[in-house]
Amino acid sequence: MEANKKPLLGLSLYELKEVAKSLGMPAFTGGQMAKWLYTQHVREIDDMTNISKANREKLKEEYYIGCMPPADCQKSVDGTIKYLFPTDNGKFVETVYIPDNDRATLCVSSQVGCKMNCLFCQTGKQGFEGSLTAKDILNQIYSLPERERLTNIVFMGQGEPMDNLDNVLKATEILTADYAYAWSPKRITVSSVGVKNKLKRFIEESECHVAISLHSPIHEQRAMLMPAEKGMAIEEIVELLRNYDFSHQRRLSFEYIVFGGVNDSTSHAREIIRLLNGLDCRINLIRFHQIPGVELHGADEKKMESLRDYLTKHGIFTTIRASRGQDIYAACGLLSTAKKEATDRL
Repeated sequence: MEANKKPLLGLSLYELKEVAKSLGMPAFTGGQMAKWLYTQHVREIDDMTNISKANREKLKEEYYIGCMPPADCQKSVDGTIKYLFPTDNGKFVETVYIPDNDRATLCVSSQVGCKMNCLFCQTGKQGFEGSLTAKDILNQIYSLPERERLTNIVFMGQGEPMDNLDNVLKATEILTADYAYAWSPKRITVSSVGVKNKLKRFIEESECHVAISLHSPIHEQRAMLMPAEKGMAIEEIVELLRNYDFSHQRRLSFEYIVFGGVNDSTSHAREIIRLLNGLDCRINLIRFHQIPGVELHGADEKKMESLRDYLTKHGIFTTIRASRGQDIYAACGLLSTAKKEATDRL
């Protein structure tokens, strides 16, 4: 980060026009900046060659691009790559690139650590160390070496997106805006454990896909696994979702980590069917990856398939999500920069 200067990355077209006007430039210069940023991905203000040298010098006095390359990366045997990106406040976040034939998905983070403290999640064990700015969220895409190959983005990395809603909405606005990345919102999925008032606002202000972390249909058990259940119960989440139309292009999914002997029974399946009855949605069953100090274990493959088949037979389209990047701790629930943060404090 350049001392006393402000980043251009993460600014909307309106804000870029305001920057131009504040420096005595015509408003259309803001549009030129937007193209250089979000179409050309320039690294330096001097690369904005259709802006006059005098105006570039004015810009450089107060602003810089703001992109930061990954500080580290690890590659899995299955081709998954985990990147470590620096943030403006001196922290780090993990971002996972997942290639799969003609698809390439990026799992981005929205916070350093997380407040939700889900029992089964390594990020929650890290604690909460701050929310990312829109710039820090977008930098995970802007500075990704494989950026041009991306087909999908999922906000399923570190942090609870609804707990950083303003910056998540701003980032997704830039990703979908015609002046910037011009992605269809149907290429972006945002996950949530369910945060009262924030989830409703996200559904109404965004057209991106929605994924809800379910993990148990039973209130007491979900509260044990996910303390957020006490603030917004899964029954309340589902009732909210019933007010919106997910029968067309916008997709609603429920994420369900399957724990052996905990939430994998037929009675759990029946409760899921009761809970989601009439809701246009799908379920993604996820394998649990062991984390230290947690007495939970993954269900075996036979149990996973049995649960999938039972739910599908009863009208809920259900898949078993392929586990990727487990050998580099990039799989679901394993992301954490706690070790890096602790090392940096020494």
